[in-house]
Amino acid sequence: MENVRDIMRNPQLVLNSLSRHSRDVNYKFERLYRILFNSEMFYVAYQKIYAKQGNMTQGADGKTIDDMSIERINQLVDSLKNETYQPFPSKRTYIPKRNGKMRPLGIPSFDDKLVQEVIRMILEAIYEGQFEHSSHGFRSERSCHTALSDIQKSFIGVKWFVEGDIKGFFDNINHDVMINILKERISDDRFIRLIRKLLNAGYLDKWIFNNTYSGTPQGGIVSPILANIYLDKLDKYVKRYIQSFNEGEKRSRTPEYRKLECRKRYITKKLETEENNDAKKAIIREIKKIDKSRILIPSQDEMDETFKRLKYVRYADDFILGVIGSKKECERVKEDIKQFLFNELQLELSDEKTLITHATKPAKFLGYEVYIRKSNQTKRDATGRPSRLFNNRIVLSITQETIRKKLIEYQAVWFKYIDGKEIWQPKGRPYLRNHDDLEILETYNAQIRGFYNYFSIANNSNIISDFSYIMEYSMYKTLAAKHNTSKAKILSQYMRNKDFAIPFTNKNGETKYRVFYNQGFKRKEPSRSHVFDQIPNTSIITNTRTSLIDRLKACKCEMCGAEENLQMHHIRRLKDLKGKERWEVLMIGRKRKTLAVCVGCHRKIHNGTQD
Repeated sequence: MENVRDIMRNPQLVLNSLSRHSRDVNYKFERLYRILFNSEMFYVAYQKIYAKQGNMTQGADGKTIDDMSIERINQLVDSLKNETYQPFPSKRTYIPKRNGKMRPLGIPSFDDKLVQEVIRMILEAIYEGQFEHSSHGFRSERSCHTALSDIQKSFIGVKWFVEGDIKGFFDNINHDVMINILKERISDDRFIRLIRKLLNAGYLDKWIFNNTYSGTPQGGIVSPILANIYLDKLDKYVKRYIQSFNEGEKRSRTPEYRKLECRKRYITKKLETEENNDAKKAIIREIKKIDKSRILIPSQDEMDETFKRLKYVRYADDFILGVIGSKKECERVKEDIKQFLFNELQLELSDEKTLITHATKPAKFLGYEVYIRKSNQTKRDATGRPSRLFNNRIVLSITQETIRKKLIEYQAVWFKYIDGKEIWQPKGRPYLRNHDDLEILETYNAQIRGFYNYFSIANNSNIISDFSYIMEYSMYKTLAAKHNTSKAKILSQYMRNKDFAIPFTNKNGETKYRVFYNQGFKRKEPSRSHVFDQIPNTSIITNTRTSLIDRLKACKCEMCGAEENLQMHHIRRLKDLKGKERWEVLMIGRKRKTLAVCVGCHRKIHNGTQD
């Protein structure tokens, strides 16, 4: 039977204990800092984040995830106990953006990542239950798709969209405001000081230290949860705003529709008492005629000023509002939100990018175009009567321009112009020619699947076939250039039962085939489960022991069998191993990117002297 000490160290029980009070916004959390003394929390954190390739990139301390050991974790915990822990500044690097400019990227040290992951788990347990259902970014069981699905279900009949754009949100989070928000629920000075250290850690740009006076840690694991805690204030403000904005129970009927309704009620009552069969048939014909007329006439007065509604969905720092009301009221909503952000959160709403768009015209949200469909197309409802079920419904659309930009990003297309019309032409990708044929096929398949998976809930998802067509012929040209041959010969070599398929040999020596993507681009229905109406599950840890830590605790080298304290050897990718060294053979055979080894074996691996 577990003793009290074991229970207190069990991460699942610790986090569940916190999450029980999450929904009570008046509850104050105390003595959180001592949770960081629990090495089991760091074991779980290590297991959760170890597989990411970026962990093999050196931080400002010159270390990577490699050499991880029980002793290294214990030293980290000790530095937290005596409060000598000081996070390293993140190392700044730059990656290209789609527009040709460079995007700054922060690389924290791995030890700082471990501390941040433990803090993230604690903060998530505390705050997840209080977050609003309108928030979808960086949350368990939520995604861009749940945000878009929420819009499609709840924005029905809106007249206007207000697209929210916060200027440089992640770089402009005010540290004092952030700390004050945390203090509303956390009464632990040491824990708050640790958060302040992370916020003030700074960054190294070309090895020159720069202070961070605002914003969250660049590239930091803890940044998304801090951003959600910060913008939860906006979510709650909009929730209160909606309650005061909404008016009326339902829109009034249009005069034309009311007239037809009254006529139908009258003759339906007459039908009940009519005994003459010919007269009955005439009444039934008139009822059917009224039903057909009603389909073509709006039932509700869209200009009804007594009925107002405001809808809201946020994903990270992007948000969109749907308004049933006048454009003037949209402008007032925009201005009120702008003032709240500036006065309460010290953030600036961009006037130029925060657009007010009529709902019949597309607004942009998370890469999709969102608009209201106007349609007289009918479909029988649950009672079997024809109804305009498509009218005033939200459409999620992917544009040709989105496809065009992605193809340009992949360098898979070039353009020619005939009579002013742009014609897309596939082109080979020279930077893939050093890959083998199977890797080239898998690269294209992964990129097509990734694009389709994201845009699969678009109402016009079938146009992704245009993307796939260019990518397919780009692949043929890439392979032809690699082998210095023609596209026709590549097709004749690899076509198999009408599919393009490249053979490979599996570990059992059997010949298998990897086929070019051929599953089509049928629209996938957005989730119909009301996941955003359920209480989030914050019991996120299912066990306390981890395979990595168990292997380190075994104190038996997986190379030589020596019994001593071990270090974990990490590699970035399994496919980079050639299988020439014994340690590589072991990792390939076990399909692991880690190997628990003694210090001597680890030194030999890095020196290339392992037998």
